[in-house]
Amino acid sequence: MGLLALFRKTPSTASVAKERLRIIVAQERSARGSPDYLPLLRRELLEVIHKYVNVDPSAVQINLGHEHGHEVLELSVSLPEARRGG
Repeated sequence: MGLLALFRKTPSTASVAKERLRIIVAQERSARGSPDYLPLLRRELLEVIHKYVNVDPSAVQINLGHEHGHEVLELSVSLPEARRGG
């Protein structure tokens, strides 16, 4: 070990792990092809729908696609069956 090795600053384990995680997240986002705001949008839409209709969160599906050169946001909500009174 040389004298310069004593003064060389080695990155901490936490910073190395953070950088690796950042790379993995970036790769996952690019692989998915969906924007970062989609989970937040889904949650907010579910809150609005829930004001009017009691739906199961799994009944709301949001897809982002491309059609004729435009991004298309597709929202599908499976509404519960209406109860029929006696």
